[in-house]
Amino acid sequence: MVKIGDVNLGEFPLLLAPMEDISDPPFRAVCKANGVDMMYTEFISSDALIRDADKSVQKLDIYDYERPIGIQIFGDKVDAMREAAAIADACNPEVVDINYGCPVKKVACKGAGAGLLQDLVKMQNITAEIVKRCTRPVTVKTRLGWDDDTKNILEAAQRLQDVGVQALTIHGRTRAQMYKGEADWTLISEVKNLPGIRMPIFGNGDIDSPQKALEYKNKYGVDGVMIGRAAIGYPWIFREVKHYFATGEILAPPTIKERIDTCKQHLKFSVEWKGERVGIFEMRNHYTSYFKGIADFKPFRLKLVEAGTYQETLNMLDEIVHTFG
Repeated sequence: MVKIGDVNLGEFPLLLAPMEDISDPPFRAVCKANGVDMMYTEFISSDALIRDADKSVQKLDIYDYERPIGIQIFGDKVDAMREAAAIADACNPEVVDINYGCPVKKVACKGAGAGLLQDLVKMQNITAEIVKRCTRPVTVKTRLGWDDDTKNILEAAQRLQDVGVQALTIHGRTRAQMYKGEADWTLISEVKNLPGIRMPIFGNGDIDSPQKALEYKNKYGVDGVMIGRAAIGYPWIFREVKHYFATGEILAPPTIKERIDTCKQHLKFSVEWKGERVGIFEMRNHYTSYFKGIADFKPFRLKLVEAGTYQETLNMLDEIVHTFG
C-alpha cells in the first residue's frame, strides 16, 4: 500500500495534476466521480495568499467528497512560503504540496516554481521551514531540472527527503522543455531506485491511455502516476486505467449521453461555485475536449461558447444529445 503519512492511497494510486485554471472544484468533482485516488488544488501564490487576494483565497476551497486532497502553493520567499503553508495547513487538507515545477516565465523566471531547481539549497531551506510549520504531511511536485545540462533531480530528491518531504511527484521534462517533446521517465525511475529513498515517487508526463499507464508502471517502478492534460474534458481516463489494470480490457469510450451528463454536472458545479457569468465563461475551456473526435461538431461548439446563460447552455447540450446521441 502507498501511504503519505497516515493517508492510505491504495496499491497504485492515480493522481490528478494541479493545473492552473483547470483543477478547480467543479473539475475535481467529475474526476473524483470517475475514480481518481488523490487530487490537488490549482497552485496558489504564497504572496497573493498572505495578501488575502480573493482569487487565491477561493482556491483554498476543498470539500469532503474530494478527499484525499492536497493544497499546492508556490513562491520564492521563505517567509511568505512559511506563512502561506500555515494558511493552507489550517484548511485541513490531507497534504500541503509545494510546486517546484511550474515552467511558465512569470513564475519560473522570478525564482519560483521550476526556478528553484537552479538553487537547490534555497529549495531545501524553504521546504524545511514549511515542514516545520505544517501539522500534516508536506509533498513536492517538480521536474528533472532546469535544462538538459542541469538535470539535478537525484540531488533534489535526496535533499527534499532529508528535510521531511513525504512524497515526490516528478514531471519527466526539464523547465526548458516546457510541455514539448517526450517526457523522460528514466530519471524518475533512477530517483525511485536511489538507495535510501523511502518516500513514494509518483511519475508525471505523457500518460494518456490505460496501456501507457500500465507500461510505465511496470517499466519504471513508480509508486503511482499523476495525470494532467489527458484528463481535461476526459475524466473517464481514471476509470479506464483502473479497469485495464484490473481486467486487461479496454473500456468502451463514453457515449454521447455520458459526455453530456458529465459536462452538465461539471457546468452545474461551475455555476454554483463561481456564479452564472463566470461559471459559464470558464466552462468554455472544456467544451473542445469534452466533445473531441465527434465529426461535424464545430458548429455546436461555437453555439456552446456563445451561450450566455445557464439555461441556454443546458438547452444546447440537450440539442447535442438529440443530434448525435
